[in-house]
Amino acid sequence: MTVKTIDVDGFRWQMDDSGSGTAVVMCHGFPGLGYSYRHQSTALADAGFRAIALDMPGYGGTTRPDAIDEYTNDAVAARMIALLDALGIDNAVFVGHDFGAPAAWTTALRYPDRVAGLVSLAVPYAPDRFPAKPSTIYAAMARKHFLHIHYFQEPGVAERELDAQPREFLQRLFHALSGAYRYLDVWDHPSEGNGYLDVLPEAPALPWSWLTEEDFDVYVKTFTATGFTGGLSWYRAYDANWERNEDLDGAHIGVPMLFIAGADDPVIAMTGPKALDRMKDTVPDLRGVHLLGGAGHFVQQERATEVNELLISFLRGL
Repeated sequence: MTVKTIDVDGFRWQMDDSGSGTAVVMCHGFPGLGYSYRHQSTALADAGFRAIALDMPGYGGTTRPDAIDEYTNDAVAARMIALLDALGIDNAVFVGHDFGAPAAWTTALRYPDRVAGLVSLAVPYAPDRFPAKPSTIYAAMARKHFLHIHYFQEPGVAERELDAQPREFLQRLFHALSGAYRYLDVWDHPSEGNGYLDVLPEAPALPWSWLTEEDFDVYVKTFTATGFTGGLSWYRAYDANWERNEDLDGAHIGVPMLFIAGADDPVIAMTGPKALDRMKDTVPDLRGVHLLGGAGHFVQQERATEVNELLISFLRGL
């Protein structure tokens, strides 16, 4: 990996920038890093593409703003376009996983002339606006069962728990969201009196089929140094996104798009088949929907070979 940093108008980006050719900008989610695309960076560079795997705002070596407004999809999209300008890139293909998916598709909606293609991992394109503030909806759900999205809303609460035990938290969460566990079992626990570590399952010892001890240690070392506030800020920006993106309600994606997810991803279980149908209706140039058997939420790591093949095929077809 070729890790570098670049300052753009006082904002520091850290990224792996490998290869040359058509630029592919990869955006991770929680709790990820540009390192989460290590398998894709190598494969894309070898296939003749320029692979740019970002530490997203709030993570790793990238700037961690204090203001929640800096974590909205619009704010992140604008920063990524400024980054393309600084790198001398006219347009790029954007790949987004987890929170990186709405950041990527917002970039495609706001700056379609700068986006040559779009790949969403794990999260189907969701064009429809919530009927009420997301935090209100999540609070109502949390009265029925533990919901991490609600637990993460209050600044300082989750940090006190997670920053104190980064290794334990990351290992349990990576296992719980993978294809080796049924994450929705976490919902069997009540919210009252529980933190996230109280409801997450014990994790088996490393290495796993998709995660080595050496790779896992990269995450542990990074989050031990930075804490989790930057990543949690993306959750705390839900309401701001809802307030500011009313004009995107029902918007259609105008660029070619590919969707890949693990068949056992809890996101797919929670959103249901209607979400996939809605995505097909609102992405006219949807060039594939692939659910990979046995994989969970971290599909680009759990099924790296298959994801790389699908991604490279999509890129070559643009």
